[in-house]
Amino acid sequence: MMQVHFFAAARAAAGTAELSVAPNEIDSPTLGSLIAHLGRELTGTTPSGLTLAQVMEQCSFLINGTRSDADAPLTDGDRVDVLPPFAGG
Repeated sequence: MMQVHFFAAARAAAGTAELSVAPNEIDSPTLGSLIAHLGRELTGTTPSGLTLAQVMEQCSFLINGTRSDADAPLTDGDRVDVLPPFAGG
């Protein structure tokens, strides 16, 4: 299982701070595929009405603590952090 941790607006839109995703739940073992999966599956919104898919368009992603792009590979046991832009930082 991959562990996905959501922060700030991503947490609000996801409706949870973290969740587990099995590698076989995504189309391919890449960060981009995981992002697409999460955008389809989690349909909540932020208080301002943004969906998780919309929030993730502005996010940075860390895989096991390393900033990663959509083509980055994922493996079972990875931790993915979803980090929206933070004010003041």
